[in-house]
Amino acid sequence: MWSELFLVPFLTGLCLAILLPLLGCYLRLRDEWLAALAYSHVAAAGALLALVTAMPPAVGGIAAAGLAGAGKRFFAAKLAGGASYALLLLGGWAVAVLLAANHPMAERLGHALFDGQLYFSSSEQLWLVAVCSLMALLLLRKLASNLLLAHVYPDFFRVRGLPAWPTQTGFDLLAALALALATMSMGVMGAFALVFIPPWLAFRRGRNWRAGLWLALAIGLLAYIAAFIVALGLDQPFGPVLALVLIVVGLVIA
Repeated sequence: MWSELFLVPFLTGLCLAILLPLLGCYLRLRDEWLAALAYSHVAAAGALLALVTAMPPAVGGIAAAGLAGAGKRFFAAKLAGGASYALLLLGGWAVAVLLAANHPMAERLGHALFDGQLYFSSSEQLWLVAVCSLMALLLLRKLASNLLLAHVYPDFFRVRGLPAWPTQTGFDLLAALALALATMSMGVMGAFALVFIPPWLAFRRGRNWRAGLWLALAIGLLAYIAAFIVALGLDQPFGPVLALVLIVVGLVIA
């Protein structure tokens, strides 16, 4: 566990286990939890597309998710009821499956992206995830008050004559890029499990907003640590074990 071979992947996932539950609370607050799954699928499709065009997969995944986050505000205005996220999810999944079916290298990477490749994290990836997670947390803290105001008082920005789009677009980009980064390490469903289940439980059991954030963080961290130890001890893929641990915790707490 403490050898460098496993310590680097553990610390890489630990950074994401801190960021994703907190990010998921704001996604659930805005009733946009489906966005997490959509951005993950778009990131996977972008990574595979970059691979077949001789570009670094990580660059393609982050760029595709960033474009989806930046364009979300435009499409959301045209499509109500979360349809934009459903279309992004289906489009990302379709492109990823088609690329994997028609390119041998894309097929191997596709399996890694959807199943998770945390065990293969390098020290360079650890530094990237750590620095980006810290920056994301600082930006989320800066946007937090405006996100809460926009939810509690929807007309606040209009009445005060303040533009709401910097907060909205800034959060959309933050969520898209964070999910892309998580997808590159934990896989599509592992990232989604951390961004969905801890906030879902926190919204059911938290006494207030601050307590809910702490509860989501605690659930995410404890589930991640338990899943990593169990997966490593039983020599199993990390993503499915994490999902099962979170499901069990969810059923017990809910």
